[in-house]
Amino acid sequence: MNALTSGVSLSAYSMQDKLREHIEKIVPLSDDEFAFVCTHFTVKKFKKHQFLIQQGEAVKYHYFVVSGLLKLVYTDDTGKQHIVSFAMEDWWESDFYAYYTQTEATMSLECVEDTEVFCLSLENYKKLCDGLQKMERFFLEKANFGFIGSQRRIISWLTSNAKERYEQLLKQYPSLIQRLPKSLLAAYLGVSRETLSRLTP
Repeated sequence: MNALTSGVSLSAYSMQDKLREHIEKIVPLSDDEFAFVCTHFTVKKFKKHQFLIQQGEAVKYHYFVVSGLLKLVYTDDTGKQHIVSFAMEDWWESDFYAYYTQTEATMSLECVEDTEVFCLSLENYKKLCDGLQKMERFFLEKANFGFIGSQRRIISWLTSNAKERYEQLLKQYPSLIQRLPKSLLAAYLGVSRETLSRLTP
């Protein structure tokens, strides 16, 4: 029994399966290699409205979402909240600048639903990449996909109106829209709830 499964419920085994399936979309792993990967992660469960990261605090982990839904929020100097992104199953999320530089968080990460995650500390991230080159390649690929996604969203915001942004989101992530409260979806799109009501069927 490895460090990840020791002392946790049987549900962790199915969680491990989801992690392995996710990684093996990019790199294949032997059983021994995956056992090595698992020793670098911890499992945490959070309730709806709980914070994984709070603005101004240290960022300990990079999170892989096994089940549930998260929102990453930036609060400006006036107290207005801006939703930077959402993360559902099979997605990774953190305040990446604070995580990699080990500085205080500039954003908060909060549960929109009850959520289960795998947690990877920066120390264990480095050990994992040093110990298994396949995982270095895996994280590079995930980072590249993240950069592409960020650029696409920036272009969308610069060139599209609210209706077009909504339609793009609906096309790309239909299951995400179904799970989001209207207030959060409106905030993410940068429109009022009244405007959103006119955009949605």
